Amino acid sequence: MAKYVVVGASGQLARDLIPRLEGEVVGLPRSECEITRPDEMRARLMELRPEVVFNCAAYNFVDRAESEPEVAFAVNGWGVRHLAMVCRDLNCVLVHYSTNYVFGFDRQRCTPYLETDTPGPINAYGVGKLAGEYFARSICPKHFVIRTAGLFGLWGSGGKGGNFVELMLRLAKEGQAIRVVNDQVCTPTSTADLAQATIALVETDRHGLYQLTNSSSCSWHQYAQTIFELAGVQSNLKGVSSEEFGAPAKRPRYSVMANAAYEAMGFKPLRPWGDALAEYLDKRKGCHFAT
Repeated sequence: MAKYVVVGASGQLARDLIPRLEGEVVGLPRSECEITRPDEMRARLMELRPEVVFNCAAYNFVDRAESEPEVAFAVNGWGVRHLAMVCRDLNCVLVHYSTNYVFGFDRQRCTPYLETDTPGPINAYGVGKLAGEYFARSICPKHFVIRTAGLFGLWGSGGKGGNFVELMLRLAKEGQAIRVVNDQVCTPTSTADLAQATIALVETDRHGLYQLTNSSSCSWHQYAQTIFELAGVQSNLKGVSSEEFGAPAKRPRYSVMANAAYEAMGFKPLRPWGDALAEYLDKRKGCHFAT
């Protein structure tokens, strides 16, 4: 029997999670476990009979979800429902990751969201992720639903071919003019830090809804500035408004999340995102995608 199964094992979060788990771990990439194929997924998990399933599989193309919401919902909504049903039947723990984009409807917000605050997504991606949260929480009794934001990890985001840090460094290297929104505030989060915090949380057996991000916050433009400063890279960076940028999907103007439930259990806050970013930039020098 596999103690842990990680679905979506080829992604950047899963790549940081798997080596930190102690005991028997089975990583299932999309080719071996597709959550939009419920019968195949059920058969595979029933064969493995895990104690804990980490769902790192997700559709993360926020803008594209506006034009193909049914594709996004198939993964982030219905796929989570299928997975939650299997975990319920196996009487195992489901760890499912969600997003700060379940918020945004309150345009006047300027203080960190609590787990108890009412969500209100403003794009198709956020709606699908919120549906996934509700499916996980309502179907599988033993669940940890973890909201996070702005992930960056050494393996990059497989489906996107990188992450925001890598995108910024690539554009700077190419000498391109870089436009980044300066009116959307969130908390960039290290997948390494998130993985470690997730494991500590799961070991408590205190199931429920949690928010886990690094500490502090910034606009995406401030994030980009910090990337270039820490990396010692010259760039042609310009801050623009969300309206000027013109992305297909609306984003929350403010989506910083308090890690209140996690910290109430006695855990220390995760380190500031800038410290995590500095470590990431140092470690990436030895990785295959380093410029």
